[in-house]
Amino acid sequence: MTRRCKLTVDKNLQPHMTADGNYWAAEACVQISNNSQNPGKTALAGGRTSKHDAARHLRRACTLTIGLLASISICGFARAENWPRWRGPEGTGVSRETGLPVAWSEGLGVAWKCRLPEWGTSTPAIWGDDIFLTSHVDDKRLLLLKINKKTGRIAWTRQVGTGSAPRMPLGRKNDEQRRHQMFHKTQSMASPSPVTDGRLVVVHFGGGQLATYDFQGKQLWCRNLQDDFGRYTIWWGHANSPILYKDLVISVSMQDSCADLPGEPSPSYVVAHDKLTGRLVWKTMRMTDAKAEHCDSYTTPLLWRRGDRLEMIVMGGEMLDAYDPATGRRLWYLPELLGNRVITGPTTAHGMIYTTRGMCRPLLAVKPSGDGLRPTSDIVWQFDRGTPDTPTPVVWGELLFLVTDRGIARCLDALSGKLLWKERLKGSYRASPLAAEGRVYFLNMRGLCTVVSASARFDRLAENQLDDDTIASPVPSAGRLFIRGHKWLYCLEK
Repeated sequence: MTRRCKLTVDKNLQPHMTADGNYWAAEACVQISNNSQNPGKTALAGGRTSKHDAARHLRRACTLTIGLLASISICGFARAENWPRWRGPEGTGVSRETGLPVAWSEGLGVAWKCRLPEWGTSTPAIWGDDIFLTSHVDDKRLLLLKINKKTGRIAWTRQVGTGSAPRMPLGRKNDEQRRHQMFHKTQSMASPSPVTDGRLVVVHFGGGQLATYDFQGKQLWCRNLQDDFGRYTIWWGHANSPILYKDLVISVSMQDSCADLPGEPSPSYVVAHDKLTGRLVWKTMRMTDAKAEHCDSYTTPLLWRRGDRLEMIVMGGEMLDAYDPATGRRLWYLPELLGNRVITGPTTAHGMIYTTRGMCRPLLAVKPSGDGLRPTSDIVWQFDRGTPDTPTPVVWGELLFLVTDRGIARCLDALSGKLLWKERLKGSYRASPLAAEGRVYFLNMRGLCTVVSASARFDRLAENQLDDDTIASPVPSAGRLFIRGHKWLYCLEK
């Protein structure tokens, strides 16, 4: 028997690893599509060969033609995975890395630690041997850093701009305060995470600065979204991270519309710029019926494939909707998800979107059944017995894991929403959990990471303490784990 396999190379640079057989690495995408009627052997581009030879020829072809860093074989693939954006290649917090550490401390398993200019909460973006992160120094300078992944040394630092993060005590805002964004004490203007395609890195800051640099540190362009589209009115500091789609940088702003106040409403929108020039390509207004703080969303868009179509998921303003990332055209929307402002971002698995209604409101599993206005019957299940305000859930297999800000971890059946276990972890949480190698990593705000088995029974594997405050989510790459703290960037290994 033979298996027919189609090899296609796509040179768009958006790094992505999808569930339908697309592996993105370096500058290309390799897709294997098999003839399911002949599962015994594999052939490349219609030829006939063994499974082992197919993998060997595939690796050779990729290396010679485009320098692909992936290695694909009959037992899957093993490579140093790039982590190019917030929540990783798919934006879901799931990694295919192997050999990651389970136990560490300040005196065990620290390959290196890099002292950072204080401070920021953005999650590092990693491509090859390069790590990118941002920082907001002395409540003034907005910095982009490139760090060598092997040595932990800062290769270069660029000042993208300046800005001050105004603050006020948590609570209700008066009408005048609603016209201006303030910043929560746990974040600075360096909360949005960088994104990279392997050649360029895009950074965004809470003051509206959006800029692109090459890997040598040359700025290609810089603009300010507040200058372009109006000042931010999100209550506790703009923190949405940009994403890349082909040649587009896509950003969102979801904020208090102030529609009940005198004057022009404040805009919420989704916008795309050319990643090489900064030219505006499209902009779509996203005004909802939410009021005041309920309009606010700190989430990042998420690309997923529904059927044969790629969609961009956006959650906030008490609405879940999807867009064509190429044009900005809205494809479908599910409104009236009454709750509050949203920090916990959406994630996807099993053809469903998992998202909360915001501020510890119910967690939903949504399976869109068509385009346009979606009915509530598209909600497959809801879970309302303790949901996170900040950390985004993660799915491993058919299990969904979440942790509340106060440290109650739960495991649900991802298909039904049934609670399988509940356990208190130490500390408070803002970082989103990471799933890798059949484990889930929960990182609290005081540098303690609890590692548990990704299983239907609670099994604590390790508790690992570092001497730093931690809000950014952990990042895996090349068998190592990278944790960004208030003062340090840690590289952890077995």
